[in-house]
Amino acid sequence: MAEQQKNQSQNNQPQNEQDLGQLLKIRREKLAALQEAGKDPFQITKYDVTAHSRDIKDNYEQMEGSTVSVAGRIMQKRVMGKASFCNIQDLKGNIQSYVARDSVGEEVYADFKKYDVGDIVGITGQVFKTKTGEISIHATDIVLLSKSLQILPEKYHGLTNTDIRYRQRYTDLIMNEEVKETFVKRSKIITAIRRYLDEQGFMEVETPMLVSNAGGAAARPFETHFNALDEDVKLRISLELYLKRLIVGGLERVYEIGRVFRNEGLDTRHNPEFTLMELYQAYTDYNGMMDLTENMFRHVAQEVCGTTVVPYGEEMIDLGKPFERLTMIDAVKKYTGIDFDQVPDTAAAKKLADEKEVHYEDRHTKGDILNLFFEEFVEEHLVQPTFVMDHPVEISPLTKRKPDKPDYVERFELFITGREMCNAYSELNDPIDQRERFKAQEAALAAGDEEANTTDEDFMNALEIGMPPTGGIGYGIDRLVMLLTNSPAIRDVLLFPTMKSLDK
Repeated sequence: MAEQQKNQSQNNQPQNEQDLGQLLKIRREKLAALQEAGKDPFQITKYDVTAHSRDIKDNYEQMEGSTVSVAGRIMQKRVMGKASFCNIQDLKGNIQSYVARDSVGEEVYADFKKYDVGDIVGITGQVFKTKTGEISIHATDIVLLSKSLQILPEKYHGLTNTDIRYRQRYTDLIMNEEVKETFVKRSKIITAIRRYLDEQGFMEVETPMLVSNAGGAAARPFETHFNALDEDVKLRISLELYLKRLIVGGLERVYEIGRVFRNEGLDTRHNPEFTLMELYQAYTDYNGMMDLTENMFRHVAQEVCGTTVVPYGEEMIDLGKPFERLTMIDAVKKYTGIDFDQVPDTAAAKKLADEKEVHYEDRHTKGDILNLFFEEFVEEHLVQPTFVMDHPVEISPLTKRKPDKPDYVERFELFITGREMCNAYSELNDPIDQRERFKAQEAALAAGDEEANTTDEDFMNALEIGMPPTGGIGYGIDRLVMLLTNSPAIRDVLLFPTMKSLDK
């Protein structure tokens, strides 16, 4: 069949726009002829599928000789007089069918010969092996379920233009099997996360996407207008503040998996809308969150990939061994030799930044500059799983301070392949301290920081009612999928990534 596929003429591609126009015209003429003959495929409302391609191939010994009904898209077709071959693709793969005039009847066979690559068909027949050993279906009936009026990309060169792939994901899924596998795996990853958390006693909840105050992260929100209330609202940038309200209400373990929206640029790691999972657990701290994170990443990798050692680019990422744990100060010291514990104040930190050519803004303090040093000199080295702990208070407005070191907070970020994978805190539950942090954020906003938070009075009211000691964490689902599918860019794991309009 492979040689037949290579030689079959029905998969030839148009050489120019004139050729394409003629081929599209022919397809519409074929549809019109079918409709005139009372065989309109778009009038068919259902087809009873009894098996998928992979099921047949995996269970051939049990299914040999049995009658099956499969449905899918014609990907190759070779007509040879009284008998023909076609290959159809369904959810789980593809399978060959042998279509003979004597088996399906003259009328059905005559119709089949006019079908095009890209058409969707249903085939009923017996499972068998060809002389070359290929598992196939000997068709006894074939019906056209949908007529394709467009031309698929040429099979042997595939669809490689990334812009077209992202804009026309439906074509990408048809032409590139590995793309389909990525998104099947994405679904399994999210299912594995849910199952793990459910078994740990967490409850899945849903919180608002349209909010009056977009808080919980350092990000610029999208804004819109709610006509019915004549109010400006924002799309959420985080799940945090509403989930904490639920902790206040006594729901001790909650999580949400949902879209958040950040008005920022596009690159290999960022898309303005992305999937975030946040969870909050009462009566634990960031150490408990580190243990949960390590165990969950290990569990999900084993469940979905069958191993805890996964390839990413040229690296093998080991999620099976204990994750390294470093404070941010120790991480900067390890890779630069500079000990920020010995830097007395903001002026000294800025002097160091000048010497190392690290760009900062006038409003930045010592804690901000420590974080800039970390981003500049450390992140790229954190290839294997590493928890970076104890961030400066200036960049952590919702996090509990370290009792023995109040300029720093009980926070960690997990880094793998040089990328932040998650962010977690011992959550700040002191309403007096929280209000002061919000004031500092508002001062930063007034000084030009468009990503700073503003005071959320209803959230403050919830804290004043009382929130127990709580650990919380946010996971970027898309980056985890990138890791476990060995995908270099976030657009490769988003079915419909944000793209600039073609008419702009």
